Order: sequence, then structure tokens, then C-alpha cells
Amino acid sequence: MKHDSLKEYLKGGNATGVTYSSKNVEKGNLFVCKGVHFKEEYLAEAVSRGATAYVSEKEYEAGGSIKAFIVDDIREAMRTVAESFYGPVYEKLHLTGITGTKGKSSTTYFMVGIIDEYMASEGKGRSAVLSTINNYDGVIEEESHLTTPEIMELYKHMNNACQSGIEYMTMEVSSQALKVGRVEGVRFDVGCFLNISPDHISSIEHPDFDDYFRSKLRLFEMCDIACVNLDSDERERVVRAAGAAGSVVTFSKSDEGANVYGCNITSVNGRINFDVKVRNLSSIGIDDFDEHIELGSFGMLNVENALAAISISVCYGIPFVHVKAGLAKTVVPGRTELFSSDDGETMYIIDYAHNKLSFEKLIDTVRFEFKDKPLYAVFGCVGDKAYDRREEMGTIAGQNCIKAYVTEQHPGEEPVEGICNEIAEFVRAAGGECDVVPDRGEAIRRAVAEVKEGVVLIIGRGRETRQKRGLRYVGTPSDVDYLLEALGRE
Repeated sequence: MKHDSLKEYLKGGNATGVTYSSKNVEKGNLFVCKGVHFKEEYLAEAVSRGATAYVSEKEYEAGGSIKAFIVDDIREAMRTVAESFYGPVYEKLHLTGITGTKGKSSTTYFMVGIIDEYMASEGKGRSAVLSTINNYDGVIEEESHLTTPEIMELYKHMNNACQSGIEYMTMEVSSQALKVGRVEGVRFDVGCFLNISPDHISSIEHPDFDDYFRSKLRLFEMCDIACVNLDSDERERVVRAAGAAGSVVTFSKSDEGANVYGCNITSVNGRINFDVKVRNLSSIGIDDFDEHIELGSFGMLNVENALAAISISVCYGIPFVHVKAGLAKTVVPGRTELFSSDDGETMYIIDYAHNKLSFEKLIDTVRFEFKDKPLYAVFGCVGDKAYDRREEMGTIAGQNCIKAYVTEQHPGEEPVEGICNEIAEFVRAAGGECDVVPDRGEAIRRAVAEVKEGVVLIIGRGRETRQKRGLRYVGTPSDVDYLLEALGRE
């Protein structure tokens, strides 16, 4: 069988650790030569730091006399390394995976808020989380760089959580993670599908929408219970695919037949209230009940995210008192965070909206809350991938905003001004005014200085504190930092 010798080596306790980062190698580690940007000098560094074996698709002189495992597919080998070194650690956790085009982070944080309330009531500590915003596993707490970690990092986080006595882990699962095998072989207690809209279409991600959609649907093959949003586009296809899971729990704010139904939705000064009706879940041991919910987070768009979190909580049998308390307290960092000018005439919303669906949902929320106030936007698009976003985001801004300030947003190896100018063409073609301001801090300062009344949407980064420039992530102030500075509230 493939990788038998590698499995035996790892299960035999021959490695003190496993990593694909040469800078993290410690004595006795097995090193994995991974990535399109891999250089032989990384292996040389790993050897100098004490690596005693390496895995690669080819043999390197830099490996010297240390043991080499040569494989056909490095990603498949990474799964073997993770499973063999750590074992099936996911079986020791209540593991939840959340996917969708938008809302993954907010739903994940709602779940963390709920679970942490529940754990605190039993005298236990925080739950684990792997998200676009940050990772926490009881040992490591860090700002994340990937929505879903590579499989070796994922297993390390799960193992840390188990070793720390953590019972629950909630994680975002991206389409790329599902496509390239970052979660392959992992079993989720609950998998949640939020929504679908074209995104991540490029030569290095998904060649078309069908590939993107099919990748998302793979989550259902990996979970015991599937939670499905009946308000999602492509609903019928999603529900059919969910049949691959052992059980299905549906949620909706428009379909009364959903197992978890949100209704009577109101907003008072941005505080969202709604009733939730839970029905027909006796098959998983849940009696029918009705409750009232108040959200701590601003915005109508969070109703769907909250219903998703309620559905997941129901699957785990978490007492509803903790569900209510968690949702009432949770404010997701960098998601629909609301600020105001000193005179109250201008509102500023910091949000991560970075694709067509999330931008449209945010605008719908703002229209609901602020009626006819004029809209402005500060945003950019990532470099090197998801090229369709430039037209989609630019067109939405041009159609809905008085003015857009187009700026840097993780340009990668592309020139910032080139990306901005491309977006600006679509803004103007859709009838909007646009300034290209490559420096993100300056773009936010200019919006604050120029807009005297209205709502300014500062979107795409939330509270991230780095920009991807070239192949490196460079530390920068977050959008909240830039905004508070511009408002004189440092």
C-alpha cells in the first residue's frame, strides 16, 4: 500500500514532530517539502536544525544522509503524515465544520460564544476555534493566515485541544480546503452549509462555479449531521447532497417548514430581535419549542448566521439558556462593527465583506437600518486569484454608492495600482464616482474627511493586521485602527 514505510516510521515513534516550515524544525523532526514555492535551501535549513527525515516528490542533495521518503503526491502524503503521527484526534472532540460563500466567520464566532457560555456553566474553559480571524487550541492563539489550516496544522491544533482538555472545536471549512484535501479523512460531528454564490473562480482555485459548488458540498460526506440553510441559492441541490450525512437539520427565515425557523424579525437601534421555532427533531432527541432571541451583533444579515448557530447547538443538545446568552453577548471582531462620527451624522461600518454575496447582503442590511442615507465604500480586491470579484465588487459599488475609494487588499504579487484601476473602471461604468487611493490608511482618512453625512462601508479586512505583499504577510494597522486614528480617537 502507498506510504506504508512512512506510516511505520511515524507510528514507530521515530519522529519527535512533523512540520513543513523549515523555521519551525526541531531536533528529530520529519520535514515535508511542500508547496509550489518550495526551495531546496528550505530542506538544507531543516537539516541544519535537526531534521532526521524528509518527505518529498523528489530526492534532494540537501537532504544529505537523512532518511528520505519519496512520494508521488505531496498533499496525499501530508494526510498520511498527519494521521500517522497524531492519530484520529478528531474522534476525541465535538468537531463542527462550517462552509459557505459568506458568514462562516460570524457563524463560527456565534458558536464559540454559545459553547463558551455552556462550558463556563460547567466550570470548564474556552472552546477551540479555527477561523479566518484567529486560531485557538488551548496551546496556540494566533491571527490566522488561511481560512482552513493545512492538514498537518489542523491535526496539530486538534491534538493541542485534546491535550488541553478542550471538548469542542468549531472551524471554518473553505472550498479550497475541501478541494485539495486539507480536511480529507476528518470526521465532523456537525457540518453546516450556509449559502452559495459564485466566488474563487480562477485558474489557481476553481475553474468554474460547478467545481466551486461541488467542493463545498463535499462537507456533507464528512459529517454525521448536516445543517442546511433553506434560504440558500441552489437549495434543491444542497438538500440532495446533504443526504450523504446521517441526519439533516434545516434552518430558514422564510420557510416555515424548516426545523429551525426564524420569524418576527425586528431591529431597534441596530439590535436584532427575532423568534425561533424548533420543530420535528424528535429523531435526534429534541422536543419542539419556541424562544425569543436578541443578537449582540449589528445587522439583519446576522439572522441567518444566528439561525445556523442555533441549529448546530440543537444538534449538540446545548441547553437553550446558553444559546440565548451566547448570541446576546457575541460581537464578531471585524464583522459589521459600527462606529459613528462625533456629530452622529456619519456611520462607519467595518466588515469583512470581500465578495459579491457578502457585499450585497451588507448593503441590504444598511438599507434596512439606515433607509435613504447615502452610501460610500472603501475597499479593494485580492491579487493573483478570484479575478471576477473586481468586476462584481466594482459594479455593486458603482450602482449603490455615491463614491468608492478603491485601495489595497492583499495584492500578493500583482501591482496594487493595477488592481485598483481595474476595479475603478467597473465602478465608473456602473455610474459611480471613484478615487484610486493605493494606501489603505490614506483611503480611510480621505473618506472620513470628505463624507459629512451617510454610511461609509470599510470592507474586506475587518480587524486583520497584515497585508499579503508579494509572498510575505506584512504587518499593518487594522481598518479599525485606521478609522479610529482618522476620527481622532487613538
